Order: sequence, then structure tokens, then C-alpha cells
Amino acid sequence: MDYAPYDLGIDSGGDTFPVSGPTPRLSWKPPSDAPRPVAYEAECTVDGEARPVVSIAVGGHRFVPWPWAALSSGQRVAWRVRALGDGDGSPWSPWHTFEAGLLAADWKARWISPAESGDAGYGRRPAYVLSARFEVPAGVRSARLYATALGVYEAYVNGVRAGTAELSPGSTSYDRTLYAQASDVTAAVEAGGNRFEILLSDGWYRGQVGAFRQPAGWGTVPGARAELHIVHEDGTRQVVRTDGTWTSAESAITRADLMDGQTTDFRCRHGAGRPVLVDQVEAPAIDWSPAPPVRVVESRPAQSVEQLEDGTWIADFGQNASGRIALSDLGPAGTRTVVDHGEHLGPDGDLTTAHLDATRPGQAPIPFVQRDEAVSAGGGETFEPRHTVHGFRYARVHRDGAPLDPASLVMRVVHSDLRRTGTFACGHGDLDRLHEIAEWSFRGNAVDVPTDCPTRERLAWTGDYQVFAPTATRLYDVLGFSRKWLRSVRDDQLPDGRIANFSPDGRRIKHHLDDQFAMMTGSAGWGDAVVAVPWELYESYGDREVLAENWEAMVRWVEWALTTARTLRHPSRTERSAEPLPHERYLWDGSFHWGEWTEPRAKAADGTRVDPVKDDPVAWFLSDKGEIGTAFLYRSTATLARVARVLDHAEEADRYAVIAERVRDAWRTEFLSPDGRTVGDTQAGYVRALSLGLVPPELRGAAAARLVELIRAAGTHLGTGFLATGDLLPVLADTGHPDVAYELLLQRTAPSWLYMLDRGATTVWEDWEGVDGTGTAHESLNHYSKGAVVRFLHTHVLGLRQTPGSIAWESFEVAPVPHPSVPWARGTHESPQGTIAVEWRTDGDELTVTVDVPPATTARVVFPDGATVEPLPRGRFSASRRVRRAG
Repeated sequence: MDYAPYDLGIDSGGDTFPVSGPTPRLSWKPPSDAPRPVAYEAECTVDGEARPVVSIAVGGHRFVPWPWAALSSGQRVAWRVRALGDGDGSPWSPWHTFEAGLLAADWKARWISPAESGDAGYGRRPAYVLSARFEVPAGVRSARLYATALGVYEAYVNGVRAGTAELSPGSTSYDRTLYAQASDVTAAVEAGGNRFEILLSDGWYRGQVGAFRQPAGWGTVPGARAELHIVHEDGTRQVVRTDGTWTSAESAITRADLMDGQTTDFRCRHGAGRPVLVDQVEAPAIDWSPAPPVRVVESRPAQSVEQLEDGTWIADFGQNASGRIALSDLGPAGTRTVVDHGEHLGPDGDLTTAHLDATRPGQAPIPFVQRDEAVSAGGGETFEPRHTVHGFRYARVHRDGAPLDPASLVMRVVHSDLRRTGTFACGHGDLDRLHEIAEWSFRGNAVDVPTDCPTRERLAWTGDYQVFAPTATRLYDVLGFSRKWLRSVRDDQLPDGRIANFSPDGRRIKHHLDDQFAMMTGSAGWGDAVVAVPWELYESYGDREVLAENWEAMVRWVEWALTTARTLRHPSRTERSAEPLPHERYLWDGSFHWGEWTEPRAKAADGTRVDPVKDDPVAWFLSDKGEIGTAFLYRSTATLARVARVLDHAEEADRYAVIAERVRDAWRTEFLSPDGRTVGDTQAGYVRALSLGLVPPELRGAAAARLVELIRAAGTHLGTGFLATGDLLPVLADTGHPDVAYELLLQRTAPSWLYMLDRGATTVWEDWEGVDGTGTAHESLNHYSKGAVVRFLHTHVLGLRQTPGSIAWESFEVAPVPHPSVPWARGTHESPQGTIAVEWRTDGDELTVTVDVPPATTARVVFPDGATVEPLPRGRFSASRRVRRAG
């Protein structure tokens, strides 16, 4: 073999270097010339000492169990692999390095908390400086800082910030899970006196939660825990730990809230401080996250800065994103600068956030605010609020008595530093732009957890991510990011098996079952994320462990749903018959469901938008959503059977497969008529029925034809909402209506995706008319779920998809669906087997497809007329054929 394995990694995250527990799993990509699955051997050094070379079984290059003795705290590892060829001459891969973190049993530091003077209340508390001094002899070889907090923290050694991660330690369900961060601070440690500081604010732990700004319920006292491990040139070790000798003082950050914003008065100087409080908090054992860190991933200067009036400017950064402002021009000492952030400008050119106000029937709206403030000390300071994060495109800057240098304003884009794995481009500029805004929308909501929006709620709603996960896996490596979030989903699971609406759940519904919101927990399409997301990760990455670690939670959720279906009935069925009909035990209709959610709004006679949730919340709450509930019950039960097969739970696999068939039969009995029509007769209902396999083969044509009729009746506009939109175009294309799919994709009037583009969207909207014809904004302008449409660009426009039944892209097919408006398309996918590249072009009626096939995979090309070329050879393959294009 001429080439070595590459892209080595472990199943753990880290900041400037990977950090693991004692037994990380190993993964790599096969050599580019491997003719078939091969065996490997691996070698490693631990703290410079070689471990025995080990053999890896044929085909083993994904998530290989740690083959050496378990690691101890702080050990540094270098490892590499090579394929075993006919001789011993196969080249080794490059070395991959990582470190074991400080393991839970080895933490000796005490938890310390600030000595707070009074309580300004949620959203208004300051950040505190926790500090200590220490002496270091000359001759420092290395220094590692291990730190975590209940709250958001930054750590400094002699004024140098440790690491590059933001918003540490991240968002988790703090009663069960807490992650630490490791940083190399060798360059910051000095011979002689040193200062160790931790800047601590409320963060997710003690801040505000959701649109109604309710206090997080994780705890009432923040805390920090840290250890600085120093190794000297002579091999001696020194450890500096948080303990009772530390002091605390209020910092220059006089207000810090992740949602509302941060105020910094640079004139403030903290004094000697007061003794910290010790061991005043309860925290779970410290662990190491599988996810990449949150970072500043991009800096964007303002595209324009317009002065509205004296002392007020509007900065437009050209892109709606998650992040913060960096402002280097703060004016003379005492100048107060106020920065408000938002997504939209009103007709007067001023910032407006009214569309993000939180409202409840019968209650006054809660005004939406994202406001940072800085008071200058006149020393040339830069204001960059690291203890908050905002969703915005525009910033309104106000100050009295001082000018503003427009060049001093910079947007720092802040979100999880996900590695891109998919690209797409085509011969239609609007589709490229649609792909771009969907990516921005997802990234803006990937801030350590998958949130619904980076503005109003910032909650990791389960429904949003189960809708978008199949698209996310095509765009980025989201395995570690998703595994981290799923741990919170399991942590927050209710005692009866229900899955919380969002996780981490700062409202802690599992402990407040009498809360009204608890009645709205356990919805189809939301709680089903605990089944759907792990299965998507398994199919995309081949990680069997992600199924194993979620198995118990999956079973508890599905069993709760089955029990609810069996024991509760919707009132409409009770009116139909006092006793349940035999099939009703499998209808999930008697508990709360959010339903399709955010379907296009109907218009009243006067043109105003009709909102059934707000206009008649009781009727909406009590409406029959059994068609949706039962459909998702079928999907989750059938998926659970497949999961059981993978995990070798044969008895459970058989049982859930039988139950799934009974649920499907019940759905057909209750909701499907003999002519292929559904009882609900909505676009979303047909999309769901066809995509989930609920319609029998002989009726699929009729159901798809009815879906097309409804689309035509709506003026060739979609009528789907939250749950069904991502499957709409694939269903149309796969049932013989690709022309209709393209018409919807390219539709320019509302409701449609290109309407968003034409109205200036830079991220995907929550409402189909997020900015209406009058320029008025509605709901969030950065809600990524409807961006799931771009998966169609990969799977159908480009034509790249896994072969049914394939895992981790071991087999794929290229089956493009051309259209006259799209003369070419190209894209790549960085699969677990290597890089797949696809390009096709049309020249008249001739379609030419070119595919790069990585080793250890099988592939085929399927032309639009059904002609198939298989198997494709490894490497580059090209073929042409005359075709008839959709449209």
C-alpha cells in the first residue's frame, strides 16, 4: 500500500487539545488505496513510554475500544496506526496526540463560592473575581489548568486567559452532569509570584430560562473548582487548588446574564476581597465532554453604520448570527455606551424587537431585551462581553457626548466549533443561498446545545433537533455535540418515562410534576427525539455505543407512550363509543401533543393572521392530534426494534417489531380510508404517512396524488409546518412528482423558502412569513427547523445518499434528480470511510455524473430513467446518459 491511514481521532472533545477519560475510543480513515477492509496495528506512547503494539481486527477503524491499560489523570498520549499489507512496509499514519483529563477520583480542590453582598436578582447579578496568589520556583516544564464551575467562568493566570473556549463549562443538566476544561498555561506561569483568577457569573446555572425569563432551578449559589498542575524541569510537581485561602470580590462586570446582557464599568477596581465560601454547593462528579468547545469562530466588521440621531447609531453586520460585539472605541472616561441587539429594523430604520416579546393570553407581554453596557475608564479598553451571548444582525449603539468610530465595531460569531463534513453548490444561485442561510441558522443555534433560537428562548427543544438531525449530519460532524446533548435528555427524563420538552431543563419539570407545563410534556415528535436522534447518529457514523447509552431511556419513553395509548382516549372517541374499539389501544391520542406546529397562518377576511393557539388556546390544546401521535408512536416503536437488533436484544427486537405492526394497523384503521385519503386530509398528514411507511404500497400512489392536489389547491404552495416540512420534497420526488417538488422549492411567494430570501433573510425563519409584506417581523428570524429542506439539495438535487440499510456510509448511491433550472450540481461528504465527491452536469439531454469513491465502500449510480451502474470502482468514476429531466 502507498498511503497511510489518516484523520485520527478519539471520541472526546477539548479546547486546544483533545482531553479524554481513561479509555477513549479510537477512529481513523482507511488508506486511500485500500482495496477492501483491512486489518491494522496500532502503537502508542504514554508520557513518552511505549505501549505494546496491538492488532486491530479486519474492518476495525471506527470507535475501536481502547486497546491498552486504562489511562491515569493527566497522562499524555501519542498514537498512530498502519494497515497490515502483504509485508511489513505499510506506512504509519501521522501521530495523533491527546491527554487524559483530571479524573473524578483525583480532584482534590474544594468548591469555592463568592461572598455575595445582597442579591440584585435574576439577570442583574454581577460577576465575581475569585483569586489567589502562589509562588513558583524557576524552571517550569509544563502547567495544566483543570477547571469547572456552576455558572460561567473564565480562568486567568497572571492576566492571561486560559484556553480559547467560551461560555465554559457549557450547558448541562447540572444535577447529574458537569464537565471540566483543560488548558495549557505553561507560557503564563512565571518564576516567583503569580496570580490565579477565576471570573464567575450566573450563566446557565443560576441565570434566566426561556422566553418568560424564569429563574433556572439548578442552584442558588454559584461555585468554581480548579487545579493548576505544574511540572518542573527536575520532575517535581506543584499543585495549586481552589480552597479556603482564596478571596472573592465584585468585578468590573456589574451585571452578567446570558440572555439579557452584560454591563462592564471599567472604572471599577476590585479590592482585597473577602474570604470565599467553601463547599457551599452540591455538584455531580466531574467528567470530560465528547463535544467540541464553543469558540469565537469568526469576526465580522460592520457592513454599515448609520447615525439615526445624535448619539445613536445602527450597525448592520450583514448576517444574523449568534455572538457578541467587540467595541474598541469607548470614548473618554465616564462615557456610557449602550448596545441593543436584534434581528430586524423597522420602517424607520431603527432596531425593533417587538416580534420577540413573550406573550401569554391574558397577560402583559414581557419585552425582549438583549442589552450590553460599557462605561469607559478612558484607558483605551476594549469591551467584549464574554459572559453573555446574543442572536443579532443589527446593533443599536447609544452614547451621549462622544462620537463613535464605526471601524471599532466588530461582531464576534460565537457557537460550537463544529467541523464541516458536507458541501453543496449548484447552477442555481438562490439554492446556494438557501443552503447558506440554513447553515447559518443551524450554527447560530448550536451554542453548546441545539437551541431553538439564539434570541427569545434559547432552549434545546427536543422537537427542533429531531427534525434537523438528519440534515445536521450531512453538514457537520455532530456526533460528539449530539451525544453531549443526549446525556442531558436522559438526565432530565421524568420518572414515568416522559422526555422533557427541552434539555437541559432549567425549569426541572421532573421535580415539578404539578406545574402546568408538566401537562404539556411528553409530546409526539418532541420526546421521540430520544429514539430518532441516536438512530440517525448510528446510521451516519456507525457508533453502536450511542444506541447502548440511550437504550434504557428509549425503552422508558416508548413504554410510557404505549401505556398512554392503551389507557387514555381522546374525548371524541369516547363520544363515538363508550368502550374502546379493539384497535384503540394502539392510538396515541389521549395526552398532549404540540402537533404539526407553525403551519402557514390562515388570513382572516380583513387580512389579519389567524393564530389558533393564541386565539383559542383551549380548543387547540384539546384538539385531536391522534393521527400525529400514532404515526410517531409507530416510527419510534419500529426504530426501537431495529435498535434492539443492533444491540443483540433479540427478544425485545421481536416484541417491538410486532407492536409496531399493530400500531401501524391501528393508524390505518382509524386515519386512512380505502381510497388512500387520510382523515385529516392535510399536506402534513400525507407527507408523514408516506415518509414513515404508514400507507400500504397499493395506496401510496393515491395518497401522493392527493398531496399534489392539496398543493395545487394552495396555489402550488406548501402547507406543512414544523414536523413534516423536512420530508415534503423527498416524498414528492420519491413518489413520482419531482416537478412539483422543484416548483415548491423555487416558489417565490409566501409561504416558501425563496420568499425568505427575497425578504432579506440571512437565517431561516420560525414563521413562514417572518417578515410580511408590510415589513413587519413575526416570531424568531433564526429558527433552523425549516432549514431541513437543504437535505433535499444533498439527497436529490445532488443525489448523494446512503444505500438503504447501510451504516456509516459503507454503501452509497448517487441518484440525481435534475431539473431545467439546475444545470449542474456538485458536493462532497466527509464520511467515516473517507471523502465522497459527486458532480453532475447536463449538456442538452445528456447527463454526466462523476463520483469519487473512497476505499472500503460500495457505490452505484442510478440515472433518472432507472438505469444503474454498479458496483463503481474505487477512485474516480464518470458516466453519461441521455435523460429526461423533471419539469
